[in-house]
Amino acid sequence: MALCAHSVFAFDDAELDSLYRRFQIEEVEVTARVLDKDVIKPQTLKGAELQRLNALSVADALRYFSGVQIKDYGGVGGIKTINIRSMGSQHTAVYYNGVQLGNAQNGQIDLGRFSLDNMEEIQLYNGQKSDIFQSAREFGSAGNVYLTTRKPYFKEGEKVHLHAKMRFGSFALANPNVGVDVRLTDKMALTFDAEYMYSDGKYPFRYRRVLPSGETAYDTTAVRQNGDINAVRTELGLHHYYRTTGFWRIHAYNYYSERGIPGAIVNNVWRNGERLWDRNSFVQAQWQDEWFDRWNTRLVAKYANDYTHYKNFDERLLPSDNEYTQQEIYLSLANKVKVFNWWDLSLAYDYQYNTLDRLNLLLEEAPERFIRHSHWLSAATAFNIKEYLRLQASVLMTHVMNPGSSIGNQQLSVPKVTPGTFLSFRPYPEIDLSINAFYKQSYRYPTFNDLYYTDLGNASLRPELARQHSVELAYNIVNRSFSRQAVFEHGGLSSLSVAVSYYYNRVTDKIIAYPKGQQFRWTMLNLGTVKINGVDAKADMSLFLPLRFVLRTRLNYTYQTAIDLTNANDSYYGHQIPYIPKHSGSVVAALDWQSKRGDHYGLNYSFIYVGERYSQQENTIYNYVQPWYTHDLTVYGEWGIKRWWLKANLEINNLLGQDYEVIQNYPMPKQNVRCTIAVKY
Repeated sequence: MALCAHSVFAFDDAELDSLYRRFQIEEVEVTARVLDKDVIKPQTLKGAELQRLNALSVADALRYFSGVQIKDYGGVGGIKTINIRSMGSQHTAVYYNGVQLGNAQNGQIDLGRFSLDNMEEIQLYNGQKSDIFQSAREFGSAGNVYLTTRKPYFKEGEKVHLHAKMRFGSFALANPNVGVDVRLTDKMALTFDAEYMYSDGKYPFRYRRVLPSGETAYDTTAVRQNGDINAVRTELGLHHYYRTTGFWRIHAYNYYSERGIPGAIVNNVWRNGERLWDRNSFVQAQWQDEWFDRWNTRLVAKYANDYTHYKNFDERLLPSDNEYTQQEIYLSLANKVKVFNWWDLSLAYDYQYNTLDRLNLLLEEAPERFIRHSHWLSAATAFNIKEYLRLQASVLMTHVMNPGSSIGNQQLSVPKVTPGTFLSFRPYPEIDLSINAFYKQSYRYPTFNDLYYTDLGNASLRPELARQHSVELAYNIVNRSFSRQAVFEHGGLSSLSVAVSYYYNRVTDKIIAYPKGQQFRWTMLNLGTVKINGVDAKADMSLFLPLRFVLRTRLNYTYQTAIDLTNANDSYYGHQIPYIPKHSGSVVAALDWQSKRGDHYGLNYSFIYVGERYSQQENTIYNYVQPWYTHDLTVYGEWGIKRWWLKANLEINNLLGQDYEVIQNYPMPKQNVRCTIAVKY
């Protein structure tokens, strides 16, 4: 949906200068893909639009999608997770260059560690990706986020591309990035990207609480402590394309960080003594080819090794010094055959092996080891009846086995089967008006923490079952009749995209933490039924203005109710579940101008609003969390000098300096500034 609004340069004019054409060609490709393939259109940010946002990480960028809640604990180093349509973060899969990122320990991916500097495109699909040629595992999630890193592009005679970027700003932020692309042969290229990030995390905040009577309990200002971060990211990729149908690529990734955990601001506690060390490493390989113009095959292999060290220095809390090591081996084989031009079939099988080793450094004991074997087998079919109807159906069998641990816990499991059906109907092919709908079931299996965590785990937990229903009405206009003179002198509407979706989700056997009666002692239980109703509305527009100006806008709005229907005798029965706002939305407006010689200047404004929420299950005034909103502004310029490309931009975030919290008692930064200088060759 969002892409059509930015496919504003759907014409080819050889007289346009090279810099201008570079931006346009990139967006024409997007238009073709959206109209021809997607049954359920994704929300997408890519290219120049992605880089214009006031966003430091992938988590910051995802806030501009509708139906999304980002849990943000504050600061550059704060953990950030995604929740799509109130299904929970464990129901959302995150894919990095087509392969899922895993965390068998707690099922959550910290999106704050993925920088935008090496990112080419971010896509969000509700349900699943529309192409049935995918791994079996991709059919299993309620929502998917796809992160695609930068690919190498070379013109005739080019051998090497270099890029460097330096970002600095408030809270002692220092964030350099360097990278190189090397053309090894006509069909093979090597890419390397490295980044370092430092911030002391010290930002001022206001600490204010008002009693239900309206009387102010306390109101003071302080500086956030123990929120520092030191992080290094390195990536290496090898890309090889042969013939016109096949490719293979290898991608290696390593991320290391040391950070403080600032903790919640409660009971006049301003400083916490918790530290976290992380290392996330993986190597993944993909091979794909087409046979006889009918048969497509894809092979994927991945090995991941993650290390976490958590230590608590705070004397007011129970001492803790734990190490965790995770290993993952993942293999996938997918096939698609074109039976007829209007009928495709696919079959895929995935296998994954996970281990988690836990060591308590305060006790002299052997490490505990937990093991998991996971199998996915999928079959799918797709029908394309001219330009009127696109229909896809899939069925997924999932079998997760936890053979036990070194302490004897076991979980017996049986295969689970989940179906999905997707439809797109265009009543008038000459008009890009479509009715899109889907129904899907998906399982969320208990994590290692859910099953085995000390004094918390429950080895008999059942998986959560989510049922999703969605219907969408989408309309797009793309004006392909612009001439060069019309573009630069008279202007006019280039594209408009509008979409409205209604969805109904129901989650049963929801896994929750439940008190056992002893202080600090909880257990995991299957207790819950959650009913979710929502409406997402999205509108994008691109408008050419006189004197070489282009205006681009993106609007998103979400209305959502997510109520707990577990037990009619509970005091919170029928209440909105914690941290889900009924109203939320965002606005992005970008005004660009380009000189005749190709210099590029722009102003980007963004606004995010999140309505009132509740921090606990009971929707009472004691648990009320007030709405928040932020205004962000970016000013930037780009200059081309022969083969060099220079860019500078200034970001002002939280322009009005609002005091707000995404998670209660975790204050977010007030007004802050970032400045970036970048160069490419």
